[in-house]
Amino acid sequence: MSENSVIKIQDLHFSYGSPVILEDIQLDIKAKEFVGMVGPNGSGKTTLLKIILGLLDPDKGSVEVLGKQPHQVVKEIGYMPQLTPFSRDFPISVEETVLMGRLGKTSSIGLFSKEDKQLAAESMEAVEVLDLRKRSIGSLSGGQLQRVLIARALTCNPEIMILDEPTANVDMKVEKDIFDLLKKLNEKITIIVVTHDIGFISQYITKVACINRTLICHPTSELTGETIENLYGTHVHMVHHHHEGEDHH
Repeated sequence: MSENSVIKIQDLHFSYGSPVILEDIQLDIKAKEFVGMVGPNGSGKTTLLKIILGLLDPDKGSVEVLGKQPHQVVKEIGYMPQLTPFSRDFPISVEETVLMGRLGKTSSIGLFSKEDKQLAAESMEAVEVLDLRKRSIGSLSGGQLQRVLIARALTCNPEIMILDEPTANVDMKVEKDIFDLLKKLNEKITIIVVTHDIGFISQYITKVACINRTLICHPTSELTGETIENLYGTHVHMVHHHHEGEDHH
């Protein structure tokens, strides 16, 4: 294993009973890469994330995260699941939501230490929501809520962040703001983003992992509309940007 691999998967197979979900997956993600993960619905993306997070065990193959078994290092991973609709009048503040990211790191549930509160404040500052800390999450815009959920994933001080469709249901300006923020975080943290807007994010990512039962990785420089059409037909949106050359390093 090369020493700066943070996620190393070899010969991985997974099935729920009979249908094969993932087959012969090889994936090597280096420290501080920014990886876009794409694939049609039902392609196995969420299953692969659950294996990386130690929530599912593969039928076959090896998975190392930060040089260990996934379940041993799950607290070093900041995870932002897909945003599911929830009651907008749920009485919880931005600060309380962000502090939930410390659960499992802190000694007892509900009793947050001064360090927890300091890390929560730093995370809110990093994503520019510190001034909203006392607001109820029900009063936030979609973009503000996404930032709060990124802050929650950040408070565990992760080495790796995994974000599952972090910009679903937000407009393009907010999407750009969130990816600019992730790019800044990427200076210190390895980031994996599951997305449909691969054309848009090709200016941010270092490589794209295309999943459809098997997995193919491309450096971003190889991405063109044609490559993506060949892989997935029209499942993936090419959004107002793609990046055919590497002439502006």
